[in-house]
Amino acid sequence: MKKISILGSTGSIGTQTIDIVRLNSDVEVVGLSAHKNIDLLEKQIREFKPQVASIWEEDDAKLLKDRVKDIDVRIVFGMEGLIEVACINESDIIVTAVVGMIGIQPTIAAIKAKKNIALANKETLVCAGHIIMPLAREMNINIYPVDSEHSAIFQCLDKNNPVKKILLTASGGPFRGFTKEELKNVTLEDALKHPNWSMGKKITIDSATMINKGLEIIEASHLFDMDIDDIEVVIQKESIIHSMVEFKDNGIIAQLGTPDMKLPISYALFYPERRYISEARVDFNTLSTINFSKPDPEVFEGLKMAISAGKRGGSAPTVLNAANEWAVDKFLNNKIKFIDIPYLIGMALDNHEFTKNPSIEDILYLEKWTEEFLERIKI
Repeated sequence: MKKISILGSTGSIGTQTIDIVRLNSDVEVVGLSAHKNIDLLEKQIREFKPQVASIWEEDDAKLLKDRVKDIDVRIVFGMEGLIEVACINESDIIVTAVVGMIGIQPTIAAIKAKKNIALANKETLVCAGHIIMPLAREMNINIYPVDSEHSAIFQCLDKNNPVKKILLTASGGPFRGFTKEELKNVTLEDALKHPNWSMGKKITIDSATMINKGLEIIEASHLFDMDIDDIEVVIQKESIIHSMVEFKDNGIIAQLGTPDMKLPISYALFYPERRYISEARVDFNTLSTINFSKPDPEVFEGLKMAISAGKRGGSAPTVLNAANEWAVDKFLNNKIKFIDIPYLIGMALDNHEFTKNPSIEDILYLEKWTEEFLERIKI
């Protein structure tokens, strides 16, 4: 019996992980956490009866505890609650599906507790990859990527041959082919209409700005020990090829599949075994073309900034990520325009005090500094 804990069980990745659990009778959920969706978390507790469940706010935890008092489950809250769910003794693997930098501390705690990680929280490696990857090696645990692109790369690796280049694919989002002028008039509703994937709101906006691809470049550089310059973004608008690796003989191996996150989730949970998911498959009899193009970093400035921050390293990726989280939240609440997102990121990057090798304490301080700095910016 494989025992798992899910951080972020009520979000997009979390609920799809739950779907995978339902397909496999030899998986037991021992821990769950949610940010604020108390109703769905209660349903999950009643269905899976975990040992521990966490929600962010203390008042919500009190309410949830009363709601599930007929079930033998410990209710916790806040960062301490997340860490407790991440470190349950009985768990074999932790699915880190929370959104944002909040995932860093519980991931580190889980690694120290010698838990394997199914990583869906890209911010963890973007901000703290220089800490987390050496720690994972020291503790002899595995980090299995859940992002579709990083899972594809992982599936294409050949242990006998080092990778020369990573070809990281992107759908291009809803504004593929737009000019800089056209981006000035896009609305929140427009940005949330991803052409291929069904995702949470934050990652959908990150796809629309293409900042997600810059974050994924930084994540890939840590996961696969690659230089930023050896990772290339290729737009593949159908989202059939999820990424590719090129070897020194110029041979390229690609991973293909339907745009369905259940495949990388299942692969991370059961590696190296592949298990049944659904009947959905790529039908080459109806697939007439697969198109490729190059992203325009002058139009999608966030991608350009992310690559630059990744190359600089140190504190730059943390400030990039924190500024993006802050700006996306403001955009989702109709407080700023779409084109303001990269502008605000650039302001934070240009004005922060660079740190070459930030500690966890530095990373948490930089997150707070970035938010306070951007609050003072008038748009």
